Amino acid sequence: MWIGANIPAGARQSDHFAGSICIGPTCASAYIGAMIVELGHFALILAAVTAMVQAIVPLVGAQMRWPGWMAVAEPAAGLQFLFTSFSFAALTYAFVTSDFSLSLVTGNSHTLKPMLYKISGVWGNHEGSMLLWVLILTLFGACLAWFGGNLPPGIRSRALSIQGAVAVAFFAFILFTSNPFERMEAVPFDGRDLNPLLQDVGLALHPPFLYLGYVGLSMAFSFAIAALIEGRVDAAWGRWVRPWTLAAWVFLTIGIALGSWWAYYELGWGGFWFWDPVENASFMPWLLAAALLHSAIVVEKRESLKSWTILLAIMAFSFSLIGTFIVRSGVITSVHAFANDPERGVFILGILVFFTGGALTLFAARAGQMEAKGVFGVVSRESALVLNNILLAVACFVVFIGTIWPLVSEMFFERKLSVGAPFFNMAFTPFMVLLGLVLPVGAMLPWKRAKLGKVVKPLVPAFVLAVALGGLAWTIQGGRSLLGPVGLFLGAWLLMGAAIDLMSRTGRGSFGDRIGRLTRLPRADWGKAVAHSGFGVTIFGIAGLMAWEQEDIRVAQLGQPYMVGAYEITLEGVREAEGPNYLTTMADIRVRKDGKAVTMLHPEKRVYPVAAMPTTEAAIDYRILRDVYLAIGDAQADGAYTVRTYIKPLTNWIWFGSFLMSLGGLLSLTDRRYRVAAGARKAPAGGVPAE
Repeated sequence: MWIGANIPAGARQSDHFAGSICIGPTCASAYIGAMIVELGHFALILAAVTAMVQAIVPLVGAQMRWPGWMAVAEPAAGLQFLFTSFSFAALTYAFVTSDFSLSLVTGNSHTLKPMLYKISGVWGNHEGSMLLWVLILTLFGACLAWFGGNLPPGIRSRALSIQGAVAVAFFAFILFTSNPFERMEAVPFDGRDLNPLLQDVGLALHPPFLYLGYVGLSMAFSFAIAALIEGRVDAAWGRWVRPWTLAAWVFLTIGIALGSWWAYYELGWGGFWFWDPVENASFMPWLLAAALLHSAIVVEKRESLKSWTILLAIMAFSFSLIGTFIVRSGVITSVHAFANDPERGVFILGILVFFTGGALTLFAARAGQMEAKGVFGVVSRESALVLNNILLAVACFVVFIGTIWPLVSEMFFERKLSVGAPFFNMAFTPFMVLLGLVLPVGAMLPWKRAKLGKVVKPLVPAFVLAVALGGLAWTIQGGRSLLGPVGLFLGAWLLMGAAIDLMSRTGRGSFGDRIGRLTRLPRADWGKAVAHSGFGVTIFGIAGLMAWEQEDIRVAQLGQPYMVGAYEITLEGVREAEGPNYLTTMADIRVRKDGKAVTMLHPEKRVYPVAAMPTTEAAIDYRILRDVYLAIGDAQADGAYTVRTYIKPLTNWIWFGSFLMSLGGLLSLTDRRYRVAAGARKAPAGGVPAE
């Protein structure tokens, strides 16, 4: 019998599972916690059953034109989200209260862990992250049910049915191979803690945003399959699919940027991108989603590129599934992988083959019905968007080949090899350079046909100034590398091109009148300009960092200064300290420039006793034009320490550019034309929507 207050938290939550007798409020709390967890498991099963109903009944109703059956889609989507939300909340409750009767909590939490990381521990593992995956999937379906009332009933019910079918597959995956509510036979007094690398604010936010992007592309997929089944791909469809794709692309941009930022300051190696397979798994859908966004514009405005846009919608979500397979199957080695389980890998591969193969088969069967209506010239907005799509799609293909080639080589040629950053940088970069070159011109071309000279004329001063800035950078750096000057040229060209594009939409008149009209432009125009500017800022940041970075690795003696570029670095002391759930060796390093103190930085080496895992915590002095980045290594026999020092120019421009791209997407998403599109494009009795 356990009576009293000094009982370990893990034991409190699970006395009845261990066969003990408990008396008082603690026992009642334990029983309530156990009941909540069991209800969460039951709610997950109910969500799976509801998804089955949503996948079958509305689809049959749409085919048979039975309004009652079609109407099942909306409440089913809402119920599915409600059940999944309760299940996720129950799992979160188990983590917050340290219920170590759950195997997942035992393996990924600890009573001493800060509350933020107890919560983020819910998705810091395979099972919990898959539950977050289906939660977001059901959220998008519910949003379509709640806010898609202006869509034609056939399209809405079919799209919701496809969403339900995808949900069925992943509910089955969770319940049969990755159950987050699995119980422990013997309940431990405490957990084994979350991976220390994941105990960070950046990693707490990174997965939810990334999954909102990954899973958000399922909406474009569902709309594409619904349109293929119905045999209707028109301007209205292009406008319906754009907001969902745009929202997914924005979330994916934020998620990738957060992951890059985390890798930069947390891992201690000083980089922001490694071309790791899991990084590539999120980047490939981002490229295809960007292509889909631009292609859907052509469908909406000119009813051209229908087949290509449908194919992009299918492939964008398929690459999200490929990313899920890469992360969770173990077929490709990665430091970011969640699981290394062939059984799970085969299940996900089956989901990928079923949905991608089925979608492509349906696409092949219906391709003849997607006749393009719009005719356009070689020099036109349509042609520019086609070129944009080609560059993005081929860039995605290059990344895909580089990612899977080690697996192909081992399977078919019995050779083990790795494909690293040199290949990706050399093969991928030319496509982005060409995209940056043509983007300002393409954005200003009119639809159908254009005169290139007339469009280019207002851009000539911007091009000349951008070339001059690139030449200035080349001269100042002493001709070391073209990377930095080319990056500055492209960044300036994209920024000034976006500004000229905006001003060109204000018509003629005095400067004051044009500025007034500028403020009244549609938000989509502003969003496009801001996003393109963000792309330019990111290009310049990446190029400047790679071209002008300075690195120094040495054994530093206490009190003896050394120079790295223009900065004097002095290791003044090293001390031991203790954090909430870790022990740390913290250095005190002073940074000076031209004899003046700049800052005092405190890089750390932490050890998490429960997980028995060390981490490196870099110390960074963030500035607009550069970062001073310091990481401390191991102690030497003479009392010195290994110190890694970087002077990193323009690093923060990378994430600022990503923020601008996301902001541009959000601005476009708030354009009122997205909100009224469905109502304005309702189909008349005859079936085909009016233009």
